[in-house]
Amino acid sequence: QVQLVESGGGLVQAGGSLRLSCVASGRTSNSYAMGWFRQPPGKEREFVATINWSGRITYYADSVKGRFTISRDNAKNTVYLQMNSLKPEDTDIYYCTAGSTYSTRRNNYDYWGQGTQVTVSS
Repeated sequence: QVQLVESGGGLVQAGGSLRLSCVASGRTSNSYAMGWFRQPPGKEREFVATINWSGRITYYADSVKGRFTISRDNAKNTVYLQMNSLKPEDTDIYYCTAGSTYSTRRNNYDYWGQGTQVTVSS
């Protein structure tokens, strides 16, 4: 089992920045690929970014490419999502996830955090 706890969400003005963190605990948590998804109200959870276990491979949704950066510190069992140039349409609940391989598909991940709210005002 892997437990995931997100933090760092909040309210920010358009054009601002936030950094989300996700601390993982459990056996062999550093061997998992990690990802971030977000869920608009009334819609399905959508892919944002993913990173492989070593941190050498990353992949982003087109909507966030060039603005968001995913990274990880395996010594701290933590994955980050640096979000710059935020837009009102980035307002969502953001979820951290872990799985055996990096993927853009929600169903490929085994563990999920509780989510953290990000609100971007115009």
